Amino acid sequence: MSILGKLFGMKSVDYKQLVKEGAVIVDVRTPAEYQGGHIKGSINVPLQSLQGSLGKIPKNKTVITCCASGMRSASAKSVLKSAGYAEVHNGGGWMSLKGKI
Repeated sequence: MSILGKLFGMKSVDYKQLVKEGAVIVDVRTPAEYQGGHIKGSINVPLQSLQGSLGKIPKNKTVITCCASGMRSASAKSVLKSAGYAEVHNGGGWMSLKGKI
């Protein structure tokens, strides 16, 4: 792990294993961005409507958020954590996440 990763308390996450164990991937990009390409099986809940769409995301599963670069997915992780989701990971950009699963 990088020194920056250690500084910011980031632990390496085995996304492939999480998905194998039933994690839900939530893509928080706009519907147009999502249509342009996404991870198969992910659900599209745009960040701006996330708060009102929590019913679409199961609370009893691990959640992995993703977007284009990792900024919106970091915000989405905060929203989900404050809404009581126990295990949420910021998967960062969807293209990079796709390569990890």
